[in-house]
Order: sequence, then C-alpha cells, then structure tokens
Amino acid sequence: MKKARSTGGRRRFLRHMGGLSLLPLLSGCDGLSRTEWFPRLLARAETLNERLHHLLASRTSMAREFAEADLSPRFPSNGTRFPIDADYQQLVAAGFFPWRLEIGGLVEHPMRLSLDELRAMPARTQITRHDCVEGWSAIAKWRGARLAALLDLARPRPEARYVVFYCFDTMDRSGAKYYESIDFEEARHPQTLLAYDWNDEPLPVPYGAPLRLRAERQLGYKMAKYIDRIQLVERLDDIRGGNGGYWEDRGYEWYTGI
Repeated sequence: MKKARSTGGRRRFLRHMGGLSLLPLLSGCDGLSRTEWFPRLLARAETLNERLHHLLASRTSMAREFAEADLSPRFPSNGTRFPIDADYQQLVAAGFFPWRLEIGGLVEHPMRLSLDELRAMPARTQITRHDCVEGWSAIAKWRGARLAALLDLARPRPEARYVVFYCFDTMDRSGAKYYESIDFEEARHPQTLLAYDWNDEPLPVPYGAPLRLRAERQLGYKMAKYIDRIQLVERLDDIRGGNGGYWEDRGYEWYTGI
C-alpha cells in the first residue's frame, strides 16, 4: 500500500507540473505559437517535464488501473466526434469490414491487418483514467491488441526510433489530417494498446472506431483516434510540421508523461 500511495503522489505532482506548462495554450494564445521565443520556451519546459518524469517514475511504471465500479457514468469524446472524410464515412457504412491497418516504414515485415485479425491476437483489457488537456478526466474500460506484439510481428529495422499514427480525420480547412507519434519506450509499454473495444462494446465512432491508441501514461491528445495506418520512422522533423503530431505542430508538447 505504501508503494501505491507513493506512485500516485508522483503522478499527481507530474500531472500538476504538466498542466502548468500547458496553461498558456489553454488560454487561447495562438499568436504566441507563431513567435520565435514561445516555441523555444515550450521546448525547454517539455525537456524538463520528460527529465522530471523519468527521475521520479520508473520507465516501466504502470498507470493506475481501476475496478468496474469506478467506471465513469459519462466519458466525453475528446477531439473529433465523427470524421467528415468520405472514405471514413464509407467505412462506417460498411461496418469497417474493408478497413485494414497498414504497418510499414522501417520494418522487415510490412503488414495489413483486418479487425478480425487484430481481435484474434492475444488481447489486454484495462480500466484506466483518461486525462484530457481540456481539463477533464474520466475512467473507462479498453480492450485491444498490445502494440508491442504488433511491432514484434513487423520486425522493426535497427534505425527505427518512433511509431507514427496517421488518422482519417481532417482537422481544419487546410485539409491537414490528425497524426501522432510515440517512441519505442512508450510503444512497448504493457499498457499501450491499439483498442477496438470500449466498455465491453465495439469501439463507438465518437471514441475512435475502428481503432485508437491507448498510451495510458500520456495526456489524451497523444491517443490518436480513427487510425488509418502506422509507420515506423527514424526521425520526426521531416514529417508534416516536424514536431511529431498535429497539436505539437501548433505548439503543444510532444512528451506528455503524467
């Protein structure tokens, strides 16, 4: 019990520190993200957050898991609720039967997997708390395939360092679609899932159907929804805006450990 309380205290402290670093963003300071000095300030805060997290919490530490009785009566849908993209809407109409998860990039064995094939793999179920940068938290049950098992099947090449998730949902008038990335440490963590079930039912569209990332030691915007394909890469600075994710390209932190 003493160890559990200590871990919870560390997580509350880290979540508080991470929240402080994001307060300017939550105040709507888009203009600051276009200055030269503000992104550098955020980068320094991110580096401090990552170092502090690794100092106070083990790299193999587990996010707290809860009981069925703890499930939240209301679980908001963060980000997009229903992608407007025609290709995605066609998949919804077809019950996602034609959808295939593509895993490629720096791998020895590229793959295309259906939902049935993902469901046939060994699964993990976990009840965890989702902490959103918008200021809310909620607890839900997730079931899915461990990302580490998929990486083992794909056989990453030695130079691969990051896993990039490309998604169906168009985010703005420029046509930019959502994407996110995590490093191999987070990708191989036992609680990092590609979830296809939510609260004992197939993942509903507002929560990211057909597949979403659950990286339970990260803030909510890292957990990409509506996944189309996955690429393993050596670097992030030559992808889109060069910062590793849709919101990161707009000034948010890439590392959001809590």
